[in-house]
Amino acid sequence: MDGRGLSRASERWPGLEPCAPEIEFGVTVGRLAIRTREAVEVVDLTDRIEAFVEAAGLEAGWVNVQSRHTTAGIAVNENEPGLLRDALALLERLAPRGAGYAHDELHLRPGAPPDERPNGHAHAKALLLRTAETVNVAGGRLQLGSWQRLLLVELDGPREREVSMLALGERRR
Repeated sequence: MDGRGLSRASERWPGLEPCAPEIEFGVTVGRLAIRTREAVEVVDLTDRIEAFVEAAGLEAGWVNVQSRHTTAGIAVNENEPGLLRDALALLERLAPRGAGYAHDELHLRPGAPPDERPNGHAHAKALLLRTAETVNVAGGRLQLGSWQRLLLVELDGPREREVSMLALGERRR
């Protein structure tokens, strides 16, 4: 271990030869701006997250991907059109538009902006999804399965959306 508290993989795991130059532990944060085009849609973020991991120099660790909104979720699943239609139809059956949401009673909500749209259905759907997903990174690559993708699920678009990313772990120096 050097004077900064950093160690090489071969020092921590005897017999393991270093495969990269010196590695350090670090955190990198970033944000993605996404403009959705539909009221309800799925946006594949995988390539942008992979680019973030590459830019961060992350070799081994985790990347957390978080929606900064209460009417959009993050999911790991297959980006196959039929499956996505099925998933969105399921959410619609569980939390349909116009089902009498108290959140839609805008006149009863003090401070509701005048341009607020009734979106109780979108908030209810978002409760069924996750706000964030964390994916392992090894060898500088997301450790997703063959068909897995990182997806933003828009439930109240079209809107400007923001996704927060945090890469944590060992990175190239």
